[in-house]
Amino acid sequence: METMTVVLLIVTSLIMFFVGWILSTRIGQGKVASAEKLAEKIVSEAEKESLAIKNQKILEAKEEWYNQKQNFEKETRRTRQEIDKQRSKLQNKELEIDRRLGHLSQKEKDIKNSEQSIRDKSEHLKHRQEELEKIIEVQNQRLEKISGMSNEEALKELKENLLSKAKQESAQIIKDIKDQARLTANKEAKEIVISAIQRTAADHSVETTVSVVHLPSEEMKGRIIGREGRNIRSFENATGIDVIVDDTPEAVILSGFDPYRREIARRALETLITDGRIHPGRIEEIVNKSRKEMQEVIVELGEQAMLETGVHGLHPELLKLLGKLNYRTSYGQNVLQHSIESAHLAGLMAAELQLDAVIAKRAGLLHDIGKAVDRETEGTHFALGAELAKKYGEGPIVQNAIAAHHGEVEMISPISALVQSADAISGSRPGARRETLEGYIKRLEKLEGIAESFQGVSKTYAIQAGREIRVLVQPEKVDDALSDQMATDIAEKIMAEMEYPGQIKVTVIREYRSVDYAK
Repeated sequence: METMTVVLLIVTSLIMFFVGWILSTRIGQGKVASAEKLAEKIVSEAEKESLAIKNQKILEAKEEWYNQKQNFEKETRRTRQEIDKQRSKLQNKELEIDRRLGHLSQKEKDIKNSEQSIRDKSEHLKHRQEELEKIIEVQNQRLEKISGMSNEEALKELKENLLSKAKQESAQIIKDIKDQARLTANKEAKEIVISAIQRTAADHSVETTVSVVHLPSEEMKGRIIGREGRNIRSFENATGIDVIVDDTPEAVILSGFDPYRREIARRALETLITDGRIHPGRIEEIVNKSRKEMQEVIVELGEQAMLETGVHGLHPELLKLLGKLNYRTSYGQNVLQHSIESAHLAGLMAAELQLDAVIAKRAGLLHDIGKAVDRETEGTHFALGAELAKKYGEGPIVQNAIAAHHGEVEMISPISALVQSADAISGSRPGARRETLEGYIKRLEKLEGIAESFQGVSKTYAIQAGREIRVLVQPEKVDDALSDQMATDIAEKIMAEMEYPGQIKVTVIREYRSVDYAK
């Protein structure tokens, strides 16, 4: 019975197991089918989403490509426009070059024609010389027969006649050549110089040896003087400038021949007056501070001059010296302003003559740089300036322009001649400079003395403040042709023996008068 029960339980268990296995198998197959359907759905949705993303990316890529294409086309158009502009500029420059070449060719032809004319005149002069020699030979033979003079005496007389006649003819030929040259060259040269002058101008300052410092009250004069004059003595020793305290109301005067030191003294005194603490220790401190401030000021002035003229790359030491020229005057003209004006004039004339305007401006700006140190160093300002230019890396053309602008050194470049002309124009324009009465009188006396040293001169008159001299000659000793040569000789002697601003006009006057009386 128990065995049957166990067998029954085992059979029941097996049946239950098979039933459970069958049920679980069917349930599992249902879940798998459901999972497969879900997976298929997910894959389908993923494919759709990826396709949408792909399409979106394709659209974005197309849009980016379109934008890049637009930018490229825009940049290409801009580049083409720039190339067209450059091509147009080049074409204009080529036309300008062709025009200038034509102008130069015409000038070359004119020069060749002038040279040919001079050669023809020289040949004519040679023929005339041969004719004169034949005449001399005939005269020698006739004189020997008629007068019975010795050969030496006859030769001497003939030489005098020949020299006199040759001088007259050569003077006339020289006058004709000069007149012809002036017709072609003088007009163009005047136009270039006038154009340059019209396009630039600069103010000038009057030279002075004193500066006035205004005071807030009369009581300040006593504080400046100090106990037993110790403050004023300390100030004068520190600055090298005399302080004049007189009856001028609420003002003291600083006197000295060095404008740079006088400016330092003025700044220092104004600072002391504002500060109120005036004693020897404080004076020395403020004066040293003013010197440092002036170093910064002159550098700024040098940089301003450099920018105003368009000159670049100057050595820092040259900038300091250039700024220092603001406190130096020549015949009352501010040397820095004179240098700036000369730079503009030289640059404009160089441009008109198709020379290097940049180098011309640079040389014009630096031509008087030696005046910044000539009071502390032995030597002429142009020699010192050339040494400074060489020391601080300026080129040989600039060095030569500085050294030669007073004619002491031979010029190696047309730039040097332009700088010399610009210097003379800037210094000689009306109102630019002044000179002392004593120097003015001496210059006029020397000018008249040079003219009176020539044979045949009866009277001389220096007029127009020494810018013109009129020379009256004896008509029986000097004819018209020789008077023209005399004007040239006097001008050359003035240039060789005198220094003067600008130019001096020499006028030789020959007047013959016949006088009789009715009685």
